[in-house]
Amino acid sequence: MDTHRAEFTGTLVRRLRVLGAAVAALAALGPAMSCTPLVHADSDLGGGCVITADNPAATLDALRFHCTPDQQATLYRDAPVGDVPAGATSGWVISPADMQWWAPLLWIGKTFRTGPDGGTLVNRLTPLGIEGWPGLIHRGASLRDRQPAWIIDYTPITAPQIVDEIREVAPGVWFGYSLRQDPGGAATLLSYALT
Repeated sequence: MDTHRAEFTGTLVRRLRVLGAAVAALAALGPAMSCTPLVHADSDLGGGCVITADNPAATLDALRFHCTPDQQATLYRDAPVGDVPAGATSGWVISPADMQWWAPLLWIGKTFRTGPDGGTLVNRLTPLGIEGWPGLIHRGASLRDRQPAWIIDYTPITAPQIVDEIREVAPGVWFGYSLRQDPGGAATLLSYALT
């Protein structure tokens, strides 16, 4: 009886050590594994609203011309923060739709000077790409859904009541919203995409 008890105890101790080592390894890897969710899978929300991980031009076309505002909101809600934009990006107003034709006369994108945690940016204005309307970009909580997003803060530089927030919906394609902060909450002014 004592021999069986000793064998059982020895086996149990060995198994607990292996289990403990496995738990410790998972705990050590957990933060690294959870920093960036698996992202950018192809998504087909119907009606031509298709986000393609390996085709930024097709994704941009879908966002601009095929995705409904509800589909855009779903894509934004489900997207991870993604990488912070870097360098000069081209920009397109997505909604309201009646702004799409004349917005490029005023705004054509943003130029980012960023590291992994954010940085600064300027808007590229007019077809000449004149730099203006500077801001800061950092990770923060979305005003729309309180989930992580890249927050573009124009305070106190230009427009303290205006905040943009973006997420990378496909590699190299960011979608987001320009919001006006009011005492009662945030009002969406427009949505836009950057590539």
